[in-house]
Amino acid sequence: MNRLEQLETFLKDQPTDEFLRYAIAQEHYKIGNLDTCQSMFETLVEESPEYSATYYHLGKLYEKKGQSEEAISTYKKGIEITMKNKENHALSELKSALLELEFDDLI
Repeated sequence: MNRLEQLETFLKDQPTDEFLRYAIAQEHYKIGNLDTCQSMFETLVEESPEYSATYYHLGKLYEKKGQSEEAISTYKKGIEITMKNKENHALSELKSALLELEFDDLI
């Protein structure tokens, strides 16, 4: 059984577990299932907006797919969440990603 299959088995027992849903989306990313990954991240953001790890990775996925506006919006929403929850490390990563993308868009 591969990692994705293991995670999906765990999710059957814990269907609302945010970390498992996030990890499954990451596994889809690793194997190139970008649309599935995107759908899963978007659902996670919608259903569990406080799960801040999703915002960075969804933003990076949007960037990879050339969707700069969606990435910027995602980073900004993640910044709001991490500021509210005092998650300084995640906040720093999101701010850095946003600045880098906005700078790249200027060039």
